[in-house]
Amino acid sequence: MTHYFAPAVYLLCFLAASLCAIMLGRSFRRTRNALLFWSTLCFSMLALNNLVLVLDLVVLPQLDLAILRGLISLAAIATLLFGFIWNGEGE
Repeated sequence: MTHYFAPAVYLLCFLAASLCAIMLGRSFRRTRNALLFWSTLCFSMLALNNLVLVLDLVVLPQLDLAILRGLISLAAIATLLFGFIWNGEGE
């Protein structure tokens, strides 16, 4: 029974990040706020990272996708940081 908890948590994290990306994207389309755009990109990459996590640990445990997950996480955080800097310079 306990071996179902980890995959369930991974999938819930993927769904939560995807839902955040969708809601941020919808808000961006309405308001055209640049920070919402960068946040949407960040959460989209975080959702992709969680999907790769599920693939790595549940679907394909014989493959090590840790480097790919790390690079996706780095890209997500760098994108959001770039958005903060870019948005801060215009004010």
